[in-house]
Parts: sequence; structure tokens; C-alpha cells
Amino acid sequence: MDCRLCGAEANVAFSHTILAKHPCDYFFCRACGFLQTEEPHWLDEAYASPIAAADTGLVRRNVELSRTLSSLLFFLFGGRGAYLDIGGGYGMLTRLMRDVGFDYYWADAYCDNLFARGFERPTGPASFTAITALEVLEHVPDPLTFLTDAVQESGTRTVVFSTTLFDGEPPARDWWYYAFESGQHISFFQARTLEYMMGRLGLRLYSHGWLHMLTDRAVSPHAFRLLTDRRAQCLAAIPRRLLRSRTDDDSLDVTRRLS
Repeated sequence: MDCRLCGAEANVAFSHTILAKHPCDYFFCRACGFLQTEEPHWLDEAYASPIAAADTGLVRRNVELSRTLSSLLFFLFGGRGAYLDIGGGYGMLTRLMRDVGFDYYWADAYCDNLFARGFERPTGPASFTAITALEVLEHVPDPLTFLTDAVQESGTRTVVFSTTLFDGEPPARDWWYYAFESGQHISFFQARTLEYMMGRLGLRLYSHGWLHMLTDRAVSPHAFRLLTDRRAQCLAAIPRRLLRSRTDDDSLDVTRRLS
């Protein structure tokens, strides 16, 4: 089959059963390093429950991500502007970021907004300072089109996203990130895959661990690594101290709208 990312030839790397019932071929593109499943016909079944039952680390990761993003976005943009979390799940990250003081909004086509109700993506034209797509790209069949559309529709040139990378040949089938049991991970990347997308989007790429940023801003790679290092989460105390939490004002705002 053709690579869904770059269009070059992709060959079968291995096969495995998805959701304990669907045989699936995994195709590897040597041109851009992208690893993809066959056409994911099982996605409606996989997303019958948007959050996988085995994902016991969901709350912990959202708390840690909120600390990292607070530092990164504060030191890049000073906390100014509006932000959008696409593929925002239950809205936990959006709520946590608003609690710090960021003007954050939620969007997700597959999941109900439970924690940030009233702060969905505004209808009509909007311009965001940055968008985040945390634990999203591995779920998307065509990640380049997804990012291109997200950038155009949000009016920003900065996307912060997360995905776990592999290097070289496709990992062995015991790699935990395949998540065969949930059927939701269908796209897998390595560093050169992200670099290919960077070139197509005309943006700079900054990457550290599983967190990455595409942007038109010139940022010190050392600063990006520092701000996204788990050991530097203590820096999140700075925006929490200098920004005004929106928690109470949001409650009053939603109450007024409902009354």
C-alpha cells in the first residue's frame, strides 16, 4: 500500500490481531519512517469507549502534562492569548490549565466534555496562540492532514503534541505502545517522520522525549528541553503564582449562562 503520510511505497512489517478479533497488517515506509496499520475499519468499535479501560495513568499524565505545559506556554507566550486542546478527551487538561490561569478551550469529536463544560471551542472564526494535541497523533490515520487542518482552522502556527517515538526498524510486537488490545493506536512515528512533517508544514520542530512542538517561532532547543523535562515541573509554580486562576470566574460565568 501507499504510505498515508508521504505517498511512497509501504510494505508489510508484521501482522497482529487487534481487539482480540481483527487480523491486521502493519505497513512500514522506509522513505519517511512512518509505521501504520492497514485501513482501520475497526475504529468505531475501538471508540465505543473513548478512553481505554486499561489506561489507569490518565489522571496522573494529565496532571503532569498540565505542569509541563504551564511552564512551556508561560515562558513562550507569557500566558497571553487563547489556547485550544484538540482531542481533549474528557476535558481534564483544559480544566487544569484554566485553573492555572490560561484561557484554554476544548475540542474532541469522539469524547464527551465532562470537566470543561462551557469552554468548548468557540463557534465561528477563532485565532489561538497555540494548540495542543496530547496523545492524539497515534490515533489519527492521516496525521499530516490532521495537523494541516488544525493549524489552518485555529489560526496558529504553534502545535504542541505528544507521541512516543521508535528508532530504525519497527519495534518487536511486545512494544507496549502498539496497544493491540484497544485498537486505538494506528500511527507510529520516529524522529525523521516528524522532520518530514515539519518540512511539509514549513515549521520548526523541537522535540524532547515524548513531547514535541511545531512552530514558526525561534526557540532555544536547550530551553525547550529544560521546560519539558519532567524534573523541571517545579517551574510550574511560577505561572501558577503570576497568573490569575479562572476557576471561580468560570463557575460564575457558566452559572450566568445557565440562568
